[in-house]
Parts: sequence; structure tokens; C-alpha cells
Amino acid sequence: MTRPLYHDSTLFTFAAQVAQVQGSEVALDATALYPEAGGQAADTGTLRWPGGEARVLGGRKDKATGLIWHPLAGDVPPVGAAVQGEVDQARRWRHMQRHSGEHLLAQAFLRVNPAFTVAAVNMAGPECTLDLHGDPAERHIRAAETLLRETLGRTELTLETPVVPEGDLNRYPLRRETAVRGEVRLVIFRDAQGQPFDVSACGGTHVPRASMAAPVAVLRHERIKGGVTRVTFMAGEEASAHLGDVYAQARALAQGFSVPVERLPERVQALREQAGALQAELAALHAAQAHTLRDAAPAEPRGDLTLRVVSLPSPAGLLAALGDLPLGHVVLATTPEGRCGVGSAAPGVDASALLRAALAVAGGKGGGRADLAQGSTPDPAAFLDAARALLPS
Repeated sequence: MTRPLYHDSTLFTFAAQVAQVQGSEVALDATALYPEAGGQAADTGTLRWPGGEARVLGGRKDKATGLIWHPLAGDVPPVGAAVQGEVDQARRWRHMQRHSGEHLLAQAFLRVNPAFTVAAVNMAGPECTLDLHGDPAERHIRAAETLLRETLGRTELTLETPVVPEGDLNRYPLRRETAVRGEVRLVIFRDAQGQPFDVSACGGTHVPRASMAAPVAVLRHERIKGGVTRVTFMAGEEASAHLGDVYAQARALAQGFSVPVERLPERVQALREQAGALQAELAALHAAQAHTLRDAAPAEPRGDLTLRVVSLPSPAGLLAALGDLPLGHVVLATTPEGRCGVGSAAPGVDASALLRAALAVAGGKGGGRADLAQGSTPDPAAFLDAARALLPS
């Protein structure tokens, strides 16, 4: 069994002995390198021994034996070797901030609404996730974020990690039930008056003061399977860096628009409205062009119907060219990109059936209604020839 030393958040170097070797992995009799567990990624670091050194790539715990195995890059020390271990402090610090941020944010959601209970968590990367029951909406998410921001800014919450017997758990206001039996390690963030903000059964690593996990910023949320809402957040230095980058980008964008950052949403909305108006104007121009080209195309009498064949410069006018036809008219239209269509105001000519029959010859796919159908083909000329042949002569 490997003795865990990683619960001491200040311990970044340690001495140990190699207990077992398995390929490029070693199990030590003690380690301060946290193994992957509970949604938290494993620590990395370095092992050194007389005559050798190796990079520690991670860690995993064998529940059957209690051994913690560390995969190594480089030399592998022999069984019985005394080693000096060093934890990557920057990586560990980020992991502690993420994990503490998760606990604190989950508690904030619970205080907003007791229905917002945790289904699952993941803190393997900078963007962490908190899966919640209870269907929190945007207003609930903003409320939880605000509650936590005010708490961390105004209250000093310190970390306690007592190990208590399973029978004593009823003395603690656990945020969620635990399946751990026997001796249970608790992670408690408590204020100066002794009141706990959050109490959870947890074997992970945490910052000694909750404020060290700030800021905790929610990035987005989405509904996922099982009626669960996934909240994506960042915490600590990673959140600060991300928010700083976002602000820098917003500032550069605002400068390009000659407005202050706080007026950027207003400016973007104005541009969206302007773009919408221009898009509508352009669509009207495409429609007018399509009507002009269609009406200028030679009229081909085909018994009781009149056929017009039109080549359009772009797909934008295709629907306009095929609609609003005089009674008895049929229009075949193509574009250089291979878009094609049939419009029919002639009794007995089903535009959708004619389109599909022509595409069966020319290749492609499409469909529509009896009066208007559109599709695409790799051979517009073959489509026109086939459609002409299928119409009355």
C-alpha cells in the first residue's frame, strides 16, 4: 500500500522508496503525487535517485492493493531504491484551484436552489464541468456566480480536512451523500465564526483558503442527456488569464469600432441590424434580377404550356425565378454551381416529379412541391436536356 502525502497542500518534495516496478511504472511506499481520481487529473513531477532521474507522467491507484503507480519517462529505478520526488507546483496549484472552485460553485448552486444537486464533475482541463440536476436557467447560474463572488470577496473561508469515522458523518452538513465507508476524509471550507460554507467527502487536493480559488467564472451551460445541465467554468489563475484575454479582445474590437468596451454590445447590435437590412436589400435585388432574366428568356410554346429556361449567376435568385409564374408557364433554372430547379404553373406538370425524373438522368438530388422544386446536379446541361425531353413537345 502506498501512503498518500498529497493531502498536505504545501508539500511539493518528498522522500520515498520504490516498492514495486512494472514495466515503465513504479509504485512507491509513499507519494505526494496525486493520482487521477474524482474528476481531478493526476500530478506530474520528477523522481531522482543516485545515478538516475525520470519524469513522472501521472498516477493511478490500484484499489485492490492500495498501491499508487506512476508511469515514468526515462530511466526506471530498481525496487528498494531511495528516491526524491518533486511535484510540478504550477500544475498542482491549478488542480487545487479547479477542485476547490468546483466544491464552492456546487455549494453556491445548492444555496440558490436545493434542487441543483451534482450529478458528475470533471476538472481534467482548464474548462471544468459541473453536471447538475434541477434544470438551472441562466438567471440561476448568474445568481450562483454572484453569490460565490460575494462570498469569496467578503468572507475568509479556510480549509479543514478532518478524517472522521463513518458513524460520525451525521454530525456534518454534507452537501452530498458519500459511498465511502470506514474512515472518511472531509473537505470543509469554514468561516472565521466557525460556520461551514461547504462540507464534502473528498480525497482530492485543495487550496488552503477558498479565496485562492477565485475568481470562479461560469463560461456557458447546456442541457445534456438525462435531463442534466452541464455548467462549464474556470477557476483561479486560469480563470483570471481567460477573462483577461477576453477583455483584451473585447477592447481591441471596441477600439476598431471607435466605442468604449461597455458600449460594444450596443454597437454589435446596431451592426447586426444594419447587416440584416443589407441582407434583405440584397435578397430583393437578387429576386429582381432573377425575375428580369426569367422574363427575358425566350418563351417556348409546348402545347398548352409555355417553357422558359434561365441561367442564373448565383443560387440566391433561384427561388424567385421559380415562383410567381403566369398560368400555364413552366421554368427550368440552373446556376454555374450546379443548383437547379423547376417552377410550374401549368396543370399536369408536377415540378417535384419533373425535377426528380431529370435528376435521375443527370445525377444529383432534390425535391419540393408540385409548383416549385429545387436541387443540385453535377451536370446542369444534362439536367436541362432531360427536363426538356420529359415535357410535352
